This record gives sequence, C-alpha cells and structure tokens, in this order.
Amino acid sequence: MTKTVTLAVSGSISAYKAADLSSRLTKSGYDVHILMTQAATSFITPLTLQVLSKNPVHVELMQEENAKIINHIELAKQTDLFILAPASANTIAHLAHGFADNMVTAVALALDSGIPKLLAPAMNTKMYDNPITQANLQLLKENGYQEIEPRSSLLACGDVGRGALAELDVIVKKIEEKIHE
Repeated sequence: MTKTVTLAVSGSISAYKAADLSSRLTKSGYDVHILMTQAATSFITPLTLQVLSKNPVHVELMQEENAKIINHIELAKQTDLFILAPASANTIAHLAHGFADNMVTAVALALDSGIPKLLAPAMNTKMYDNPITQANLQLLKENGYQEIEPRSSLLACGDVGRGALAELDVIVKKIEEKIHE
C-alpha cells in the first residue's frame, strides 16, 4: 500500500529545496501531497511542486473544489506522515499556538494524534536561537512533533551559524524511519 507523505512548505529561502525533496519522495514510491503557505509561493511556484509530486498543490485554505469534501480535513485523513520543510519561525509559531489560518496549519491541526509529524527549521541563526522560537519548538515537541535540527552553514543573509535546512539525505532518512515504524 502506497504511503502518503504530506509535505508542507513555508516561507524560507530553503523552500526551493522542496522541489528536490518532493522529487525524491515521489521517485521512492510515496504519494506526495504538498501544502504551501502564501509566503512559500514567493520562493518557489506551486506549479513546480505539482509537476514533481504529480498531485495538486494546496495553498488557499478556503478553496474548496468539491462541495462534498472539506479539503484540509480530507488531506489530514489521507496523511501517513506530515513534514514541514522548511519550517519558518512564523509557521512554527502558528503551529505551536494552534492557529489554523492557512492550509499548512489547518491540515496540521486536523491530523490524527498518531500521525508522525516532523519539522525541519530553516531560518537565520538569531531567529532560530531566539528564546521564543525555542519555546515554540519545545511546545511542538511536547505535542508530538519531532525536529530535524538545522545545520550550521553560511546562510543566505550572509551570517554563519545554525539555521540552514538539514541536508535532504538526513530529512529523507528520517521520513523513511518514521513512516516505517
């Protein structure tokens, strides 16, 4: 039986890496459904991810194409594993505090508690190390999320430090481990 991976993409320069991640997961036989925040669409187009995943990409929360289906609820029901990569500070904060104001956070809140939930932060070092972001990450961990920690690197802003999206090999390995538990 094909497993469904719901890949949520939030607004970070690392959003372009979602294309490679989606492609790798699709080629590995997963049914990949992609959710994007509006900010993510500034970094990569939904069409790119649609072509690579071979599924529609969901951006608008209130865009219901079938009146008999509540899209974010149905997507949550189909999910075998949820991953937010890249996870921006903004989306992490929204998830930690229960906001459901976009497709990513609405689907995440509608997930069954037994669904594996991963997040791979990507942001400036100071944003990642900020006590508020760390508290939000801790709250998510207490509620069933597992963090794939960012790596130290030269960041897009020119700073050097922890905050770069984890290597895709690390992310794919973690997805495979969690989905086969």
